[in-house]
Amino acid sequence: MPEGAPFFDGDDISDLNTRFFVSELIREKIYKLAEDEIPYHTAVLIREYQEKTTLVKIVADIIVHRETQKAILIGEKGSMIKKIGMEARKDIEAFIQQKVFLELFVKVKPKWRENELQLKEYGY
Repeated sequence: MPEGAPFFDGDDISDLNTRFFVSELIREKIYKLAEDEIPYHTAVLIREYQEKTTLVKIVADIIVHRETQKAILIGEKGSMIKKIGMEARKDIEAFIQQKVFLELFVKVKPKWRENELQLKEYGY
């Protein structure tokens, strides 16, 4: 193929924003840690992404279909959500090369995959 103009400027690897990659890193940890207990109907919505001088503050909602899924993701005394947050934070820090304060919330939105407005809000 003939050489052409680059699709992205400089060191850019994608046309997607950092929020997208952060949400995918969190989703990856959900699937890794919850394994077969959570179906692949989980969305992550980044509600807040604030870059401060010493760290980046990220607030994210994990969206599931049912209360039982919420209970699984929170875990006994918050153990699962803590693991998800710790592992995701490490990967996010490596990705953006900055310290991160990550706050996660699990929310139940029944049938969100059937709602066009919610699909757009969650980036689908």
